[in-house]
Amino acid sequence: MKRFRLLTLALSAILFGSAANAQIQKGNIMVGGTLSNFQLDFQKDNTKFGMDITPKVGWFIKDGLAVGGYVDVGLTTAKASGTQTTYGVGAFGRYFIEDKNVRKLEFSKRTRFFLEANAGFGGSSDSYTSVSTTGLDLGVGPGIAYFITPNVSLEGLLKYNLTVGFGSSTTNNRLNLGIGFQIYLPSAKAKAIYKEESGK
Repeated sequence: MKRFRLLTLALSAILFGSAANAQIQKGNIMVGGTLSNFQLDFQKDNTKFGMDITPKVGWFIKDGLAVGGYVDVGLTTAKASGTQTTYGVGAFGRYFIEDKNVRKLEFSKRTRFFLEANAGFGGSSDSYTSVSTTGLDLGVGPGIAYFITPNVSLEGLLKYNLTVGFGSSTTNNRLNLGIGFQIYLPSAKAKAIYKEESGK
């Protein structure tokens, strides 16, 4: 019963949320993730699977500006080329662009452009080549969010990532195009969900 009430509260926040632009106001919470580098190749004796998942949670410290944390886990595996893994944890910042010239490019009132950057600890390793890098993980890039409801957005994010540190290779550069979603909860709704879940 407790789980049902929690689900009902979350759905009501999603479906009957605040008006346009209210979702990125100061005090709101952003929860979601990004999926990138997805591949599934069916080849005789060399089927390949790959995917990166980056869950994240952020808080709006001012209108249009959120900061938070992320975790990144990636895996690519194939019989002929071994296994490649990526990992990372750190902080990110996201700024929804308010410049009038940029806003003119938005093709719908439900669309918003943003910039995102991250910094943290991360690395990568390749079992086939034995190349690995571990150290400071940095990333930056533009994105676009389309709000399918006032509180839920589908998004695309093109990000350049750089890992600098130690290992058999001191740097690792990559360009990722990811798709994902975010749920935007007003702080009052988020507190109510927390209290419901914790029983307080």
